[in-house]
Amino acid sequence: MILSRDEVLSKLTEFLEELFEVPRNKVTLDASLYEELDLDSIDAVDLVVKLQGLTGRRIKPEEFKMVRTIRDVVDCVERLLAADAPVQP
Repeated sequence: MILSRDEVLSKLTEFLEELFEVPRNKVTLDASLYEELDLDSIDAVDLVVKLQGLTGRRIKPEEFKMVRTIRDVVDCVERLLAADAPVQP
């Protein structure tokens, strides 16, 4: 599956709104998951499960451990999706 950065951000925004009732206007690339959006470690696990469904790939805990902002999440998802992308000649 190939998603643009904007599509990843849009899906992430949907997940945050659906799962944790985070208002869309609070979801910016620089927003802190834990301080600004009030997610906790259990919420992060729930988010990882949703992202695994989106990417079709397992997200290793060490890959998500350093995630602090929305930008970090988008970057993590992009790396996972890039691993699936066919190699260009």
